[in-house]
Amino acid sequence: MHQWHFSYNGQQMGPLDTPAAIAQAAKNPNGHVWRQGFAEWMPISACAELRAEGAPGAMTAPPPPASGGQRSDVIDYRIYGEDMQFVEIELDPGESAVAEAGSMMYKDAVINMETVFGDGSKSASGGGFMDKLVGAGKRLITGESLFTTMFSHAGGSGKARVAFAAPYPGTIVPMTLGNYGGRIICQKDSFLCAARGVSIGLFFQKKILTALFGGEGFIMQKLEGDGLVFIHAGGTIVERELAAGERLDVDTGCVVAMTSTVNFDIKSVGSVKSALFGGEGVFLATLTGPGKIWVQSLPFSRLAGRMWSAMPRQGGGRDEGSVLGGLGRLIDGDNGF
Repeated sequence: MHQWHFSYNGQQMGPLDTPAAIAQAAKNPNGHVWRQGFAEWMPISACAELRAEGAPGAMTAPPPPASGGQRSDVIDYRIYGEDMQFVEIELDPGESAVAEAGSMMYKDAVINMETVFGDGSKSASGGGFMDKLVGAGKRLITGESLFTTMFSHAGGSGKARVAFAAPYPGTIVPMTLGNYGGRIICQKDSFLCAARGVSIGLFFQKKILTALFGGEGFIMQKLEGDGLVFIHAGGTIVERELAAGERLDVDTGCVVAMTSTVNFDIKSVGSVKSALFGGEGVFLATLTGPGKIWVQSLPFSRLAGRMWSAMPRQGGGRDEGSVLGGLGRLIDGDNGF
């Protein structure tokens, strides 16, 4: 039986067994709920498992959003794999998803692909040429392609699926922006795909030292809206909820994303000896609550650095892992001198 946790304005309750959780949800549906297996906290009113239909005091399903409410398309998804993951998105007729160029794995035949300027958000698509040009310029500044790809269900009925693959080993993390105040700040290359309607903008570090030495640079990505987004983190991801004033020191490259209420700053590692020989660089990122943060165990820069250091050099290769050196490589078939 599941153990449920509730959150009301930052105050958590639980664990509760399922009958107690159903009773609590009926008593007060104005919060968020989580159990093992959920990717993130979700609104209590949207959790079908806690709507004991037919039971006294059962909650009714939430009404569809009125005009001006939900701005992003509502999509379903499933994440496959452990270390090399991909996400399969299910679209109803007329729904769309937007993704980084080159991230598609497969799609049903009824799904149309369209390359668009900028982030493909409804506000950008509804604007003029200059609006689209500004949206594309934002992506160019963050180091991304000028274009994104829109995948739309062009059929008249039924569901269709499209899948997007992670670019390197790690974890795909789904986030509903509406659960985090409508905004998430993330590193430049972490965005994978999203429901149509999510806006991808810029976030500038205000402090010059943070901008120069913060690992993620002066510019980070700002994801805004109320729909689903999927970000990719290297290795294993850790989620932490920081209380007001609580601080966590993190390697600068391991910061993946944070809510807009988290303060991001840097500090020196300490003594000159630690900076030169500690192997952790000169600065650490300091994340101060309140808010939620996502930290990755294997930044791509660290993975690429290890691969680069292990590459054969001109005139000979690294003799790592073999006391026989070049002779060992001849024996084991590794002739990449």
